[in-house]
Amino acid sequence: MEWIVVISVIVMLVLSLLKVHVIFAIIIASIVAGLMAGMNIQDTITMLIEGMGGQASTALSYILLGVFAAMISYTGITSLLVRGLIKILTGKKTMLVLVIAFIASLSQNIVPVHIAFIPILIPPLLKLFDQMKLDRRAVATALTFGLKAPYIMIPLGYGLIFHQTIQDGMSNNGVTITIGEIVNSLLFPGLGMIFGLLVAVFITYRKQREPKQWFPIDGMKNEKEETEITFNYSHALTILAIIAALVVQLITESLVIGALTGVILMVLFYAVPLREGDAFVQKGVGMMGTIAFVMLVASGFGNVLKETGAIDALVQSSSDMLTGHQAIIAFILLAVGLVITLGIGSSFGTIPIIAALYVPICVEAGFSPMAIAVLIGTAGALGGCWITCK
Repeated sequence: MEWIVVISVIVMLVLSLLKVHVIFAIIIASIVAGLMAGMNIQDTITMLIEGMGGQASTALSYILLGVFAAMISYTGITSLLVRGLIKILTGKKTMLVLVIAFIASLSQNIVPVHIAFIPILIPPLLKLFDQMKLDRRAVATALTFGLKAPYIMIPLGYGLIFHQTIQDGMSNNGVTITIGEIVNSLLFPGLGMIFGLLVAVFITYRKQREPKQWFPIDGMKNEKEETEITFNYSHALTILAIIAALVVQLITESLVIGALTGVILMVLFYAVPLREGDAFVQKGVGMMGTIAFVMLVASGFGNVLKETGAIDALVQSSSDMLTGHQAIIAFILLAVGLVITLGIGSSFGTIPIIAALYVPICVEAGFSPMAIAVLIGTAGALGGCWITCK
């Protein structure tokens, strides 16, 4: 019975490496687990669907944040930011890299546009990077830091989604933990990422690097960038909508309500045209829809592994090895989590699966709830950093 977990996870990873879409890879892995447990396909799919409900709120949060991000990008407020950076930071390499890290950090929590800012922020700066002989690896480090560290440490925006996903994953497997405890526990890997950023910026990639031949990137310029954009009434209202969404989220402790507030205010303030509503939804779903569905299906897969008893069997069969070797167990679990995250392609989508694996094993090995949260969050972030770099 314990081999069900190992084989089904291997099936999922192999299918992912063969370029099978991760959603189908997880569904097929769930079916394999069900069949190995003696269930038929219909019962397995039913169990998979029942487990998907645990991530419904998270998936909806992703979709609404995607729509909100599309609206924010439409206003052109990020283009204003780029022009300001070029004027102020020309010739200041270290400061430019740190500001890029700061802006990327804002995209995960305060201004939840996620990765939508990258094609707006970076292409206009490429020529400036070459003129300053800036090592672009420092910029890549700053972007990766900004896209990962904030949601690991700060329970706002995508950070709240990440922390709630960890909380739900642990709760579904029998361990209760508060968001505050998760925040405190994830400060450790977060501080490690801050240290890594500083080493990269001030030591590893500090020297000048002669640029290779520079080629313009297709799509670097769009119509909004060709025309002169000045700060206007719609930009002020956009900032107001962002602040309102953040405040509502903090008051209600609900990312769904916060994001919905931002979307509604953007329309009511006429910061974006109502007639473009379909386009915003399509762009938002295109940006975040896949991740949302991956999380749903991953939650279902975790439920299949749990309900078949495969994880309990794995823990019982390895109980002797789990006693007194916490450091080794932690290293192995992080390595397994890294591989699973690389296979799935999403830090968030990985959490329901690795929580189903980690929690019973860690409880048997004597880990505290906060230690389990550190392992789950770090495992997801490790693979996520590699995926972001790619």
